[in-house]
Amino acid sequence: MKTYLLIFTFLISGVTLSQSLTAKVVDSNNNPIPFATVQTDENSGVITNEEGFFTINLEDVSSNEIIFSCLGFSSKTVSIKAIQDNNNLVVLEEFIDELGKVFLSTTTPDADNIIQKVNNNLAKNYKNEKQTFNFFHRNTAYANFDRFEAKVTKASGMRKKQHEGVNSSLDSLTKTIVNSNTMYFQDYLGDLMVENRKEAKLNIHKATSLVDNSKNFSLDNVQTKAQDLILKYLDTTLTYKLKTGLIRVEDSLSLKSDNENRDNNNDNMYDVKNLKGETHGLLHDAQTYDDSFLKKIINPDLYKYEFVDVTGFNGELVYIIAFKPRKAKSKYAGTLYITDETFAVIKLDYDFGKGKRGEKFNLKLLLGIKYVENINRGTIIFKKNEDNTYSPKYINQEEGRYFYVNRPIKFIENSRAKNKVGFNFLIEGSAKNKQELFIINKSSLNTNEYLSFIELEDVPYQKLKQYDPTIWKTNNAIEPLAEMKRFKSSEEN
Repeated sequence: MKTYLLIFTFLISGVTLSQSLTAKVVDSNNNPIPFATVQTDENSGVITNEEGFFTINLEDVSSNEIIFSCLGFSSKTVSIKAIQDNNNLVVLEEFIDELGKVFLSTTTPDADNIIQKVNNNLAKNYKNEKQTFNFFHRNTAYANFDRFEAKVTKASGMRKKQHEGVNSSLDSLTKTIVNSNTMYFQDYLGDLMVENRKEAKLNIHKATSLVDNSKNFSLDNVQTKAQDLILKYLDTTLTYKLKTGLIRVEDSLSLKSDNENRDNNNDNMYDVKNLKGETHGLLHDAQTYDDSFLKKIINPDLYKYEFVDVTGFNGELVYIIAFKPRKAKSKYAGTLYITDETFAVIKLDYDFGKGKRGEKFNLKLLLGIKYVENINRGTIIFKKNEDNTYSPKYINQEEGRYFYVNRPIKFIENSRAKNKVGFNFLIEGSAKNKQELFIINKSSLNTNEYLSFIELEDVPYQKLKQYDPTIWKTNNAIEPLAEMKRFKSSEEN
């Protein structure tokens, strides 16, 4: 009886383990291939992450075969067994087009002419409005603090031991913050119903958060933690005026109500308006509106273009066009991949051009504040639809900033004594945010459903202390990078 039970348990475990497959896509030199399409069925599939990995639910693979395709590589159909027999590795061969070589030997395509044809065919190649996008979104945030100083400089009404105690606590906090690297992951799955350029509704199906709150040091959070240490040494029965430099922040700050409000706000809810802003904003920049990012990149008044080479994708010849700024206000350089038959952009890689930066704010001497956007890069990949139009399939956008804040903060007691506690707050470091949007499926917008759908103000999310692969196993999620798989919160239960 025990023997049968063991066999049954083993079989059940085997079935459970075989329901998903994690594998890696590489080139002939064993280099990972990011953003390769992994098609498991006619209208189902995933995309490889930046490390070349993917995970699929085997129940979605009806034919027991998977089709792999990626720009610059020959498409390949592989059985699940063949992948497993090859140590969960899939090798794609680089695309070689002999016809393209002959074509290039006689004449070199004109980059400006190709871009002109792209613009002439925008209306035919892309649909921007009345679309519903079923998607998976991942937000990864980082913060590194190179320098942090906080010290109470004035403490009328505070005893010497209290003064020494708060500075000792602040010193411990500064060491903790400088020695820690903040990392935060946010995943959510939903439907974005797009009516037009400005109007859209978001329906969230599932959301998670992976963060270590003991190391959650955003710029605002660092200042709050420093202020909270000082508040412990103040009279909580009184109210205070809070000033930073010459600016009065609040007329009457009650320490009791402030602490109570912070506790009440910790309810594991996401603001739907913010999530919609992220998702709709990414889609908008990958579409062909006059103010979209893509439209600016293919504007000859703003950018210069140069033909580089040809490659192939799914049997089509694809032009590789490099671009760089033409005018001072143009900031980006990168590569466009454009089909020869339809003149559609099917991929865009971009980064800041040489010597270019984004938003800057430098009042370091006057107000003690400096801010520079020094990273803005990404990739947009398009998919050809059944009606021969193209739509965004995957968007990767990474932004980074350097920041410096040096401000005096003063608590002024609302009493006859008007005791004052002031401290200097200096922080310097960098922050980075990466958004990934994977379009699982796209369909025409159902107007009646759109009009009747009532968008929520906020939605609950599941707070995790480490990555749990079972949460997204039935969804077409993006496989996490190694840093996310390693992440583990040090918070106590």
